[in-house]
Formats: sequence, structure tokens, C-alpha cells
Amino acid sequence: MRLCSLSASASILALASLVFADATSDVISLTAKNFEESVSTEPLMLVEFFAPWCGHCKALAPHYEEAATALKEKNIKLAKVDCVEEGELCQNKGVQGYPTLKVYKNGESTDYNGPRKADGIISYMVKQSLPAVSEVTAANHDQFKTEDKVVVVAYLPSTTSEPAPVFSAAAEKHRDDYLFGLTTDETLAEAAGVKPPAIVVYRSFDEPQTEFPYPISGLKAEEITDWVKELAIPVIDEVSGENYAVYAGSSKPLAYLFVDPTSEDKDAHIDAIRPIAKKYKSQMNFVWIDAIKFGDHGRALNLAQTNWPSFVVQDLAKQLKYPLDQNKELTPELAEAWVEQYLAGKLEPSLKSEPVPEFQDESVYVLVGKNFEEAVFDDSLDVFVEFYATWCGHCKRLKPIWDSLGDKYAPIKDKLRIAKFEATENDLPTSVPFRIQGFPTLKFKPAGSKEFVDYEGDRSLESLIEFIEANAKNSLELPETPVDEPAPVVADEEAPQTPVSVPPATETEITHEEL
Repeated sequence: MRLCSLSASASILALASLVFADATSDVISLTAKNFEESVSTEPLMLVEFFAPWCGHCKALAPHYEEAATALKEKNIKLAKVDCVEEGELCQNKGVQGYPTLKVYKNGESTDYNGPRKADGIISYMVKQSLPAVSEVTAANHDQFKTEDKVVVVAYLPSTTSEPAPVFSAAAEKHRDDYLFGLTTDETLAEAAGVKPPAIVVYRSFDEPQTEFPYPISGLKAEEITDWVKELAIPVIDEVSGENYAVYAGSSKPLAYLFVDPTSEDKDAHIDAIRPIAKKYKSQMNFVWIDAIKFGDHGRALNLAQTNWPSFVVQDLAKQLKYPLDQNKELTPELAEAWVEQYLAGKLEPSLKSEPVPEFQDESVYVLVGKNFEEAVFDDSLDVFVEFYATWCGHCKRLKPIWDSLGDKYAPIKDKLRIAKFEATENDLPTSVPFRIQGFPTLKFKPAGSKEFVDYEGDRSLESLIEFIEANAKNSLELPETPVDEPAPVVADEEAPQTPVSVPPATETEITHEEL
């Protein structure tokens, strides 16, 4: 979740007084005076803790308003707290960033983990208002099936019939994700075209009704959720920040179709890929993506050109990328052949690398994609690597310390290599048994080994040295540095000796911001 900083300058605080509530808003404004009474008397309420200057809060505002209006009909209230005006209240509620959203049920709060768009907020809060498994009757059956994008209904002879207990367990675990209902009405099962016991998924996309394909006696909760998760992913859909987690949580590779959304042929390109996506859905997820808005993501997937449409497959688990040659015209036949080759293990991943440095004249060794294996897997060397991103603030603060570490061990470069790897400009070779998830990441490879030890201590020079001493296999004895004897001072008899005044040493205060 992206959060704005809690700190704000005095000038920004002054602007808060210019922000007025919209009298027509369906979002309730809460203060310290009415907060506890408001949340404790409502069975369900969503509260946003915000700051008027926060960009993410401003982006959320119209979606929050739209959701408040839609949920008003269901008697689900949305509220907000201005944390500039109500700083003490927000602090007492544990707010550490903006916007923070919390779900209150009769005064008890839990973190809101749903989407930030109107339809997602509505869907999430409707699920919160219902029991984990809702009773489905003749009166609500048709409406219930369309209440959300994915609705799961169990048609059973009785509420205790198998697999009611495991169905309830699956519903309780995933109540925030999908709607679950149960009916014992035989006429509803007959109308649905199923014979109890049966479980059916209703969707607002692709095939609207799908029945669990195997006998459900002895079914486990995990089998239900795995099946529903599979059906919850469309054959091909637009991917964005709102739904990327769905794909990231899947074990399947992800195929991207990058398209220009302003192109007249956009829909034709997507429709051309759809039959391929349907054919290989059991093995791979397919999405289309706005190539203009997410151009940086295309470059991260090693699409070097701005030729759209373009096609790339990514192994999410190993973070390996397989872009189709952008110099070739993208056709359905070419895309399908690329998918088949990937699934057959016949494609080599595209590995991005900066040029290998011509000279290694720094005390910290510069690693790139092309020299990583040779420089790190040298059995004669202990190797300590910083994986960083140039734009990362934490990495910038670590740099002088890491340079000092390199300087300290520069005399024994033949035994210990202090190295750095710009992980956004270079891909790790497939032989490396890990992928980088955050910056900076520090890993140590002992001499004679291909295993890596994670560094998890603080980033002080002393702690880094202590870690090296605990894990290095080679001797870390440094050569003695000769100390030059001071030359004798000979007074110049012709010139009087003037004492030199030396100012006293002063300490420099280092603030937390500088750290």
C-alpha cells in the first residue's frame, strides 16, 4: 500500500483551513467528539483517515464518494477523519500513513485490505455486511447470483449435508474475496440445472455459470478455494495496480499484451489473443496492459522499443522475462508459437545487462548481469554483494558506508570481494537461486560455496565488519600499514618561531533526517 508521509510543513498545515466539507456528500465527517459514538452504534462502517494535502487521498476521494452513495442504499456507511484537524485522534487510532482505511463493526476495527476504486470498495463492504455463507432462497436467488463478479453457491439437501462444513470453512477464509451462499431449496437447484449436492460459481465475465466438475463427497476446503481462484481470473483482462496481486499470487506464468489504448485496433488485438488465452488458460494467465501508462513496466520486462502491440511472457516466481521480438509484426500465430515454445521449455530468458566495466578501479567491485557468475561464483573468494537501485533513498544512505567497507578490505581483494549490483538495470542469471524483492538487499557468498547468506543486521560499518568476520572462509588479516616517522623540526635561526593557534575540535550534530 502506498502511503503519504505523516509529516507536513507549516504552510501545508495552514492550507487545511481552506478545505471545507461538501454539504451534499454521503461521506460522514467524524471528529474526536463524535467518533466513538458513531462507530460503536453502527453494525458496519468504513472509515478513511486522510490528510487534505495527500495525493493518494485526493485520488481516492471521488471513488470513496461514489461508493458511499451506492452503499447508502444498503445501510452501509462510509466516514472520514481529517488527520490535520484531528491529529490526536488519528494518533490514538494508530494511523501511520495516509490514507488509512479501517472497517468498524460495532466499534471493533480491522484493517481494510480491499481495492481503492468505487466498485471494489462497494464489493468489499457488501461482503463484510453478510455472513461468511449467506442463506439463498427463492426470493433472493436471482439477485444473489449477480451481487459480485464471483459468487459461489452450494446446492445441498440440508445445511449439514456434506460438504457443508468445508464449504463454510472455505467461505470464512475467503469472505473478503468472494460471495458464498447455500440453499436447500430443490426447486432452485432444478432451475440452476444441477443435482444436489453441487457447487456452482456464477461470474459476471467469461462463462457465467460453472459447476464443480467432480463428485463433491470428501471435498476439502482447499480444493474449493483453488477451484474458485482459478475461475476468478478471466481468460484475458486488463491488468493494473487494482488486480495485479491476483496474478502475482498465482503459480502460473503471466503473458502480457502491451497495447496503445488510443489505437483504433486495440480491441481487435485483444480479441485476436483471446482464443489463445482460452486454449492455454490452465497453464498460463493472460492480460492486456496500457503500454502508454505502464511503459516503465514494459522496459522492466525488457521491451526495449515502443512498438505496440508487443507480447511478453514472464515467469513471476523466478522473475524471468521472455519478450517476443519487437521487430516482428505481432500476429496470433506468432504469439501462440511463442507460448508453446515457452511451455515446452525451449525459450531462453532475456537477461538485461549493463556493459561489463573495462576497468575495476574502485574498491567496490561493479557487478553487471554479464559478469555476475564469473565474479561471484569464484570459489577462491568470499563475496559480499549489495543489490541496489539508483533511485533508492536507503541505498543512497548506505553508499558511503559500503564504500568505506570496500576501502577497508581493498588490500585483500584477492580473498574478499566487496561488490555492488544495480538490480533495476541488470537481471540475475538463471543460475542464481534467488530474486531481489527490495532494496538494498545484502548477501554474502562464502569462498568454496555457491550458497548465499542473508545479511539482516543494521547498516553500520561496525556491524557489516562483524558479519564478514563471522562468515568469511578466507583469512581477513590485513597487511600492516607502515607509519612514517615525523621529520625532526629544525628551527630557522633567522626567523622567529610564531606559535600556531589551533581551534578546538567541534562535534557536528547529525539529524535523523540525514540518517
